[in-house]
Amino acid sequence: MDVTSKTSEVPEEPAAVTEKVWKAGRLEPMPIRKLPDAPPSMHILGPTVFLVALGVGMGESYMWPRLVLVFGPDIRWLFMVGVTLQAFVLLEMARYAMATGESIFFGAARIFKPLMWFFYAAAILIYMWPGHLSAGAAAFEEITGIPWQVTACVALVFVGVLFSLLSVIYNFLEKLLGLLIGLLVVGTSVIAAIVGSWDDLGRTLSGMFAVGFFPHEAMTSTWFPVVVGSIAFAGPSGMQQMWYTLQLRDSGAGMGAHIPKIRGLRASASEEAESMPSRGFMFDTEDPAEMAKWKGWRKWVTFDAILLFWGITMLVTISFTVLAMSAARENPNVGTLIEGGDREAALKAMSDSFASAGSPILGTLFFAFIALIGLNATLGLFDSFSRGQADMTYYFVPGAKRFSMSRLYAGFLWGVILFGILILLFGPADGPAGILDTLAFLSTFAMGAYCIVLLLTNNRLLPKKIRPGPVRNVIIGFGAVFYLGMLFYCLFRFGVAVG
Repeated sequence: MDVTSKTSEVPEEPAAVTEKVWKAGRLEPMPIRKLPDAPPSMHILGPTVFLVALGVGMGESYMWPRLVLVFGPDIRWLFMVGVTLQAFVLLEMARYAMATGESIFFGAARIFKPLMWFFYAAAILIYMWPGHLSAGAAAFEEITGIPWQVTACVALVFVGVLFSLLSVIYNFLEKLLGLLIGLLVVGTSVIAAIVGSWDDLGRTLSGMFAVGFFPHEAMTSTWFPVVVGSIAFAGPSGMQQMWYTLQLRDSGAGMGAHIPKIRGLRASASEEAESMPSRGFMFDTEDPAEMAKWKGWRKWVTFDAILLFWGITMLVTISFTVLAMSAARENPNVGTLIEGGDREAALKAMSDSFASAGSPILGTLFFAFIALIGLNATLGLFDSFSRGQADMTYYFVPGAKRFSMSRLYAGFLWGVILFGILILLFGPADGPAGILDTLAFLSTFAMGAYCIVLLLTNNRLLPKKIRPGPVRNVIIGFGAVFYLGMLFYCLFRFGVAVG
């Protein structure tokens, strides 16, 4: 029997269509999908509201007013450097997240998995401490007399219950944080206009451009670490920029539109668990139509970076600087108190400055703004921490995928809440300021590390047409050298960490 002749008479089946993919790093390739159309570049709310909520925090209301009271407003040019650098970091974080739908943690794992595990561990070490909430609760104690530990513990439980009951967490938080930030921006601007003067405003604005001003006293072991820590806290610090890539994904920005949103526990219990893909996606960069949509998305996120992030952060910090200068007039000895180690002197002096505008109620209102900042930061931090840890656990911890992303999110959320309550009740005895200062060293180290990761992911994992240009790479490289260089200079020159 002639097998060859018989098989030749059988019609050949069509060859299977091979899915087009983009190979990036050492993990699974990304399938090619269509990039969604970009929304209008000018908008009010977006995922950057999370960074603003985290960025307009204790650095702007506590650390920088303290420096202004000691060294004067010309020290603020360093704040300008810090927040401008953070705006560029935001744009480069968004580049990877919008092009792939993956978090920057996933990108780090594509380069070298131990990089991702470093951030996994660093997040736990840095953000298990309820520093921002503690500072806000201490301000609330000034208003009500309720011990700050009680208020902070109640707030922690409230945040956990709230997030657990939400259907889709991102949508609610974006609107709530937008409202709270609006109250903060308007409120602090109005009060600064009441208690400040045109001279205060002029000196504040000129101080933003007093490049090179650095008094001799700032080079001491007492103040240089504080200055470095304050620059790191100019805007979102630590890993908050990395978490922004997850908020971009949940907002449906770019290729994040192909990834399901994280839901609350109530929703995940009653609905089918998310069908999370095992990796992100890439769009066809050789298609002119797709590249046109990509340019639209870059315009959208650039608007976020310049107006919403940089603009709002600068506006609020200008208000707090004017308040600090007014406080220096009302309390001429406040600088001496701060230099003597009174950490809360700056906030108390600014409250007195509020009250001097005509009513003690305004002094109370100042502490209400500090409490609002603490709540803003806590809502953003707890969501972001839980989101980031759940993302890394789901994709890289063996066996974790049998749980939904929502249940992992809830597990980390309640874990950080319970640990926070234990710290508040039985932790450091020196109160909110002491808890806040424990964040500084690892935060600065993480910032230098994520700049290195950004350079690697965006230049090695993305197609050439959408990689950053040389100027962007130089700026991010400067960030890595600056954060890590200043951190280790503090350690080896003064034997202390930033603070």
